[in-house]
Amino acid sequence: MDTCQHLLQLEKELIFTSFTSRDALALGNLYVALAEEKGRGGIGIKIEKNGHVLFTHLMDGTMPENAYWYDRKKRVVDRYFHSSKYVEEMYKAQGTTFAASGLLDPALFQAVGGSFPLIVRGAGVIGSITVCGLSGDEDHELCVQGIRTYLNQQK
Repeated sequence: MDTCQHLLQLEKELIFTSFTSRDALALGNLYVALAEEKGRGGIGIKIEKNGHVLFTHLMDGTMPENAYWYDRKKRVVDRYFHSSKYVEEMYKAQGTTFAASGLLDPALFQAVGGSFPLIVRGAGVIGSITVCGLSGDEDHELCVQGIRTYLNQQK
C-alpha cells in the first residue's frame, strides 16, 4: 500500500459515532497527557467542529507561532476534507509540492502533517483535530495516536 492509500485508510478507520464538546475536552486532554508521557512540551492542540473552536491549548514551551501553524494546517483540512499529511503526500505523488502547485496562499495554508479531519459516521467531515510543535511527521503520528486511543477507550 502506498503512502497516500495508507493515509486514506486511516481516514476510513478513525471515525467517531458522535462528537460533542465533552469529547473535544477529553480528547484534547488526552493529547496533553500523551505529549507529557513522551516528555514533549511545546505542543499546540486545536479541535474545531463546524468552525467552532471546542478545544485549544498551547503547552508550556510553545510560542505565538504555534497558533499560526495549527491554523495553517487545519485550513488545509477545511479545504480538502483530508488530513494535511495526505494533501502533502498527494502533491508529492504528482511530482510537485503543495507550495508550488496548491494555488492557495502559503501564509494561510500549510500542507504538512498534523491536522486530521474530524469525521463522524453518517455526517462526514465536520471539523479538524490539529497538533503542532514537532516535525510534520511527528505531529501527524501524535494526532493519529490520540484519535485512535480515544476511539478505543469509547468501545
